[in-house]
Amino acid sequence: MPQILANTVLPADRRPVTLETADGLALVGELALPEGRAPVATVVCLHPLPTHGGMMDSHVLKKMANRLPSLADIAVLRFNTRGTTSEQGTSGGAFDDARAEQYDVAAALDLVESLDLPSIWLVGWSFGTDLALMYGADPGVVGAILLSPPLRFSRPEHLQTWAASGKRLVAVVPEFDDYLRPAEARERFAAVPQAEVVAVPNAKHLWVGMADEVLDEIVKRVNPAAYPLPREY
Repeated sequence: MPQILANTVLPADRRPVTLETADGLALVGELALPEGRAPVATVVCLHPLPTHGGMMDSHVLKKMANRLPSLADIAVLRFNTRGTTSEQGTSGGAFDDARAEQYDVAAALDLVESLDLPSIWLVGWSFGTDLALMYGADPGVVGAILLSPPLRFSRPEHLQTWAASGKRLVAVVPEFDDYLRPAEARERFAAVPQAEVVAVPNAKHLWVGMADEVLDEIVKRVNPAAYPLPREY
């Protein structure tokens, strides 16, 4: 069987989508669904900081859309937050330091909820983890998985909101992260009793060469029946 490589794109029903925000912007996105069958769970991706190159096509998020619908029956929604450009296109508006981005998160959740997609999880990466913590404890959300959380924009009150919600929270923290490493992450996330901190040895903030490990951690929570993901197809 062929090996799954960094640029492997597995079969899926991929649809361009436009997210309409409450403040009147159109955001560029893509919804990738299992081909010919219903998804068992849903992931909404929140990308890294757009002022530092983050976008819906950042490599871990793109690999999620390329693999998870086929390998794990997971629907994957990716989108560019306001003012963000990728090969998929440019979203309306301008970057707002995690303030007006609350409407972007809400628009993404509105879309997946309107489609009755099951078991909705947020997967944020870096800046996207702050958006998940600040605006993601929605009644329709099962939980959030935070990749390389810097805890830069989010505040203690956002952790308290997650603690009170009882929703699952998983922080996947690189051993050599630039901003928040596992020991400090355990201290900071202790404010959320149900939070789980997963330390990934030898990893760095951008997860270069570590996408397989990241995708396994996501699938382990979102659809445990598909864990571990195959490395061949």
